[in-house]
Amino acid sequence: MKHGCLIFILSFAAFFAATVWFSLINRESIGIPTSADIKYVRIAEQDIKVELALSKEAQTRGLSGRDGLAEGEGMLFVYSRPGKYSFWMKDMKFPIDIIWIGEDMRVVYIKESAEPASYPDVFVSGADAKYILEVNAGFSEKNSLKVGDGALFTY
Repeated sequence: MKHGCLIFILSFAAFFAATVWFSLINRESIGIPTSADIKYVRIAEQDIKVELALSKEAQTRGLSGRDGLAEGEGMLFVYSRPGKYSFWMKDMKFPIDIIWIGEDMRVVYIKESAEPASYPDVFVSGADAKYILEVNAGFSEKNSLKVGDGALFTY
């Protein structure tokens, strides 16, 4: 009797573990949003339509070589873990605000009006960030964005 009960408990535990594992590896197929699904960042009461920089190549390239960003648009860099990520203005043609956002979805640092001529200077937050948002220069000042403000992703 005890042996049968033990087999039942172990079978149930294995089934439960397999279900959880399958759900985690197939999040996209069951409708749980992932970083790749982000469409907008709401920050300073503004909705910014974002292009995502998810791969190393996209993150290295960033906005380099482009002529500008449309009003209300930006690029969101998404990293797998929080860290002190540095940015520079290599091959940039226009100034931007760079906004570091922590894992808790709070702004941890803002570099306002980073100029193309500042290259090779490097900008980095003193606090860990998981997301970095690049927007047109002047956005932060115009919208009174400050460290500690919240951000929200829309899928």
